[in-house]
Amino acid sequence: MTDENGSRSGSLQFYPRVRAKKVIPSVNWRPVKKTSVGLLGFVGYKVGMISVFVKDDTEASLTKGKRITVPATIVECPSMKIYSVRFYKGSKVLKDVVVTKDKDLKKKIKLSSEIKNFEEAIKDLKDLNFEDVRVLLYTNVKITTVGKKKPDMIEVGLSGSNEEKLIFIKERIGKDILVSEVFSDGLIDVRGVTKGFGTQGPVKRFGISLKSHKSEKGRRRPGSLAPWHPARVTFRAPQAGQTGYHNRITYNNVILKIGNINENDINKKGGFEHYGVIRGEYIVLRGSIPGPSKRGIVMTLAIRPSKYLAKKKLEVLEIR
Repeated sequence: MTDENGSRSGSLQFYPRVRAKKVIPSVNWRPVKKTSVGLLGFVGYKVGMISVFVKDDTEASLTKGKRITVPATIVECPSMKIYSVRFYKGSKVLKDVVVTKDKDLKKKIKLSSEIKNFEEAIKDLKDLNFEDVRVLLYTNVKITTVGKKKPDMIEVGLSGSNEEKLIFIKERIGKDILVSEVFSDGLIDVRGVTKGFGTQGPVKRFGISLKSHKSEKGRRRPGSLAPWHPARVTFRAPQAGQTGYHNRITYNNVILKIGNINENDINKKGGFEHYGVIRGEYIVLRGSIPGPSKRGIVMTLAIRPSKYLAKKKLEVLEIR
């Protein structure tokens, strides 16, 4: 329930407020930039929030040199493998070359029967004049405690020239790709689907104030939907509808730590609530990210890095 004296909230930036079409969001890879050759994003699974004790080494910070506590989120990042390679011209896919021969994957999804050798397949591409190359990756989710058997798949962009991209792909076909190969430190953007609440009224959905208990036609509704003219109800009027399970993005999440559970065990006794234990590589991000525990999220390099957050230098001392 909201404050009775509160004003109407709920950003008009997000419209329409409908359910997300899929759990793993799609990404526009064109504005994502990287100086070196490699993948521009990675998929992980949200574990939960924790408190991290860090030493603040940020220049001109009021807490410089001191031990402070910051809220953080752990994301488990199982290894990923290349399923297929896509060649683009403009926004159209000229050719999709399936390169995986994973026997375990055949039990989970329907594989294409046209699995070719990558070097033989790209010999016919000289006449296609392709402009971009991207890869379709799938997660090794079976090694986690998420409880899924079917891997999540996502198309990921690459940085560098087309020749450099093809060399990068050749070296990693059939091999595990780790999150430590994609990110090191700095800022990343996180895309995910928020926690769903189903159909809710305007009080919970938009935070409008409750009307007086003597009010007619209901307390938990707006006082007026629209004037007589124009004779329609504007989308700005807060009404009941889908709440949560929306595609959202958080910008400029500071990477505090990237580690492996075999080298630095951060598991709590009995595991993390609603998740379990971490079994592989993980990444610790400053602040919160959208979605409940066990939900898949997409991490990409920051498309509009903040100068203020880029200067943050936080040395992790202890994770609780």
